[in-house]
Amino acid sequence: MARAIELTARGRETATPNPNVGCVIVKDGIIVGEGWHERAGEAHAEVKALAKAGTSAKGATAYVTLEPCAHQGRTGPCTEVLVKAGVSRVVAALEDPFLQVNGRGFERLRDAGIKVEVGLMADEAREAHRGFLARITRGRPWMRLKAASSLDGRIALANGESRWITSEAARRDVHALRARSSAMLTGIGTVLADDPELTVRHVECQRQPKRVVIDSRLDMPLTAKILQGEPPIILTVSDDKAKRDALAAKGAQIVRVPNEGEKTDLVAVAKLLGELEFNEVTVETGGKLMGSLLRARVVDELVIYYAGLLLGDKSQAMFVLPEWARLDEAMRLRIVEAKMVGPDVRVTARFGD
Repeated sequence: MARAIELTARGRETATPNPNVGCVIVKDGIIVGEGWHERAGEAHAEVKALAKAGTSAKGATAYVTLEPCAHQGRTGPCTEVLVKAGVSRVVAALEDPFLQVNGRGFERLRDAGIKVEVGLMADEAREAHRGFLARITRGRPWMRLKAASSLDGRIALANGESRWITSEAARRDVHALRARSSAMLTGIGTVLADDPELTVRHVECQRQPKRVVIDSRLDMPLTAKILQGEPPIILTVSDDKAKRDALAAKGAQIVRVPNEGEKTDLVAVAKLLGELEFNEVTVETGGKLMGSLLRARVVDELVIYYAGLLLGDKSQAMFVLPEWARLDEAMRLRIVEAKMVGPDVRVTARFGD
C-alpha cells in the first residue's frame, strides 16, 4: 500500500478532476504489476496495473488507494476488470465518496467472491487524495493560502516592495506547490501591484494550473501578463459590457458571481471553483483578500515561507483581519510541518483535525 500511495504522486498534476489513484498487484509476496491514473479519460490505475501483471493477476492481491469504480464513465468499471483478471483479494485504503461509487465497488467485488479489506494506511491515502475528497464531500476544493513573510509577519513594505523577501530556494518550492494545483487564485489588487504571471516555471510541470482572478469591477489592464498564454478566468460582480467585451477579446473567460454589497461573495467563489472541478487551489494574493478568505471560512491550509528579516509595523500585514476582543475568538490552526527551505522556514498549518 505504501508503494501504491507513492505512485499517486505520478498522476497528481494530470489526473484532475479524477483522483490520482495508485495500484499495486502482489502475488506470493512479489509485486507483479503496478499503475497509476494519469489522465481523465485514460486507463485507471487498476487497469494499468493488471495489464502489467498479465496472467499473474489470477489469485493475486490488488492494493489500491481508493475504492475501485463500479460505473461506466469515460472508461469502463474497474471492478469488472478486477473480477475478470481473477484477483482473490482487494485491499483499499479508502472508500470513494463519489456518489456513483460510494461502496458499490466493494459490493460488486464481494458479490464476485473477492475478499475486500478497507482502511490500510487510510490517513496517508487521505493526504494523497485530499483535493478530490474535499471537492466531492464539501463541494469546494482544498484551498491553500501561500505567503512569503518576514519574521514579524509582513509581506511587503508600505510602498508595496516585496521582491524578494524569501530566497530563490523558497521560490522554487512555491512553483512545486503551483504545479500540484488545479488552479491559482489571486485578486485584482495583486495584478495591479505586481503584474504576476502565476505560472509554473522553476520546476517541471506536465500542465499549467488554470489562473483565476477575482476582479469585482473588471479593472484588469489589457496589458496584464496574466492575460498572456492560456486565458484566465475572471470572476466579477460587474455588468460593464465594454470592459467584459474587451477582456473577452483577449481570450479571458468572464464569470459573473454573486456579490455581498460591492464585494464578491467568497463562499460562492469557493463553490464555483468546485463546480469547475478544481481539486486543489493555491491562493497567492495580498493581505486584504487573504484575510477575507479566512473570514469566509473557505481556507483549509496555510503555507507560509518565513525569511530571516524584520520589516516593521508600517509594512503590509500578511492577513488583514479584525481585532479580536478575546483570545478565544482568534482563529486557531494546527501546525503540521515546519521545514527549512534554503535559508527560509516553510510552515504548513491547517484548520480542523
